[in-house]
Amino acid sequence: MNTGNERDTQLQRSMKSRHLFMLSLGGVIGTGLFLNAGFTINQAGPGGALVAYIVGGILLYLVMTCLGELSVKMPVTGSFQAYASKYIGPASGFTLGWMYWLGSATTAGVEFTAAGMVMQRWFPDTPIWIWCALFIVLLFAFNALTTKGFAETEYWFAGIKVLAVLMFIIVGLGAIFGIVSMEGRPAPFLSNFSADGGLFPFGIAIVFVTMMNVVFSYQGSELIGIAAGEAEDPQKTIPRAIRNIVFRILVFYVASVTILSALFPSSELGLLESPFVTVFDAVGIPFAADIMNFVILTALLSVGNSCLYAATRLLWSLSHSNMAHPVFGKLTKRKVPLNALLATLAFSLLSLLTSVAAADTVYVLLMSVSGIAVTFTWMGIALSQFNFRRQYLREGGKIEDLQFVAPFYPVMPLLCLALCTFILIFPAFDPTQRIGLFYGIGALVLFYTFYYVRYGRKGAHKPNFPTQG
Repeated sequence: MNTGNERDTQLQRSMKSRHLFMLSLGGVIGTGLFLNAGFTINQAGPGGALVAYIVGGILLYLVMTCLGELSVKMPVTGSFQAYASKYIGPASGFTLGWMYWLGSATTAGVEFTAAGMVMQRWFPDTPIWIWCALFIVLLFAFNALTTKGFAETEYWFAGIKVLAVLMFIIVGLGAIFGIVSMEGRPAPFLSNFSADGGLFPFGIAIVFVTMMNVVFSYQGSELIGIAAGEAEDPQKTIPRAIRNIVFRILVFYVASVTILSALFPSSELGLLESPFVTVFDAVGIPFAADIMNFVILTALLSVGNSCLYAATRLLWSLSHSNMAHPVFGKLTKRKVPLNALLATLAFSLLSLLTSVAAADTVYVLLMSVSGIAVTFTWMGIALSQFNFRRQYLREGGKIEDLQFVAPFYPVMPLLCLALCTFILIFPAFDPTQRIGLFYGIGALVLFYTFYYVRYGRKGAHKPNFPTQG
């Protein structure tokens, strides 16, 4: 039985299945879809973009099933950081946790700035920093009150984005076949798939170069694992959320990319700020630009909200693993890690300065680490599941006793590791992505070095996981 002090350090399980599902879905449907999908088509061609998103979806499935097996067996906050500490090594858990925290906290700050810039469409004379301050206070309040308050906020944020994508798919299909008319454009049918050099105008190799952008778009799905420690009845809610999430993400992205490729030549997509806005404008929907501007604003706030939550919970988990100061492990009466939230928000505020000072150095450095951190995180999840299953079987565990099983072991985790490694190699051949790869690897080495200097051979505390039942 837990003592009062032990209960004071435990987060509250108040997230329902619908919260987990929309949290993960909302974390993926954001600027990566609304603003970057057209750029990916422009760079790789319609066929290349589809291949990239489908391969990315396969990788996402591998990651989520590996994470599902671990999260259902050991539903703890911080999940993949804690799993890496136990099943790979404390140094790997330390590095993975701090890299993901750095990336998430930085991304939250950047989203605040972007949201302020979006507001200038309606209030061009109001300084961006005022909107940033307003959104910071708003999202801080949502995260500081209760976990359920955050979950409900993200549920509705994600719902708006999902509705917008569904509307786009319906309107886009109508426009492709002439059911809905686009001003100044005849019904394209499938003609744009053969325009500008066809499906693969720049060859197959460019597909793998753009894969990093696809991984960035799919990041956020792993939030299910971070939220596992606050989920109601995780043995039921987590499998349900994971089974639903991958298929829906893949459908939304593949359908959107297919429709955009059919509606516009790939060369034109690279010039559009937001092809979603262009489509709604062209079909004559009243206030289309304002509607999509609101949806994009919601997407930015949703991503900022999710990043703030993820980074806060990871810092709390690091504290309980003796990998961060104990002050970050304290909870309020409402079971919210307020100190961890304040520290994360403070770092996010520092990242806002990159829009004014040293934008060409600090901003590139932090955002590069953020992107590379996602890939390393996915690799950590796969390797943790591989080592967990091997240890579980060696200790006499039975597969039928697991309530969620990643199929085709050990093929799935090994394939996941291979794909992630493959994706990390190709940026080295692209001058625009090479510096990001070097920064990311440099950060990885730095965190590993700091860990061994700080803890030595003794190492940090390994977390104890709750068992099912």
